[in-house]
Amino acid sequence: MNIEEIKLKLALLQEDSKPLFGLMSPQHMVEHLIITFKLSVAKIKIADFEPTEKQLAQKEALLNTPMDFPKGIRAPGLPSTLMPLKYKNLEEAMNQLIQSMEEYEHFFSEKGKSTLHPRFGKMTFEDWNKFHSKHIPHHLSQFNLY
Repeated sequence: MNIEEIKLKLALLQEDSKPLFGLMSPQHMVEHLIITFKLSVAKIKIADFEPTEKQLAQKEALLNTPMDFPKGIRAPGLPSTLMPLKYKNLEEAMNQLIQSMEEYEHFFSEKGKSTLHPRFGKMTFEDWNKFHSKHIPHHLSQFNLY
């Protein structure tokens, strides 16, 4: 999905849209996607680590097979309750998501970069693209947008 396709999907999202699964409100979901793009470009710092064999196997399965993003999987390091909202409303959060996606494209326009994923370790632009191409539809499907 490119930025324009995502804008079209987000335009259908309303503050009161109910999730088909999961706990996130529409704004929580959008803010969660912002966080993943900020992780992608190392705007959110995490300690360097070597992924375990299990984590590497999970990375391989998610990124290099037709496997869908699993429902109910928890992102490492996140609390068990919803995080407080950062933006004043859904529209502001959606605008920030688009800006974060544009920053991601710009960041990786310089070849050879890699950044840390909190479960999978160092990931290249190709790895992140595979991740986002499954992660975004997963969350859009929460609100029947994919």
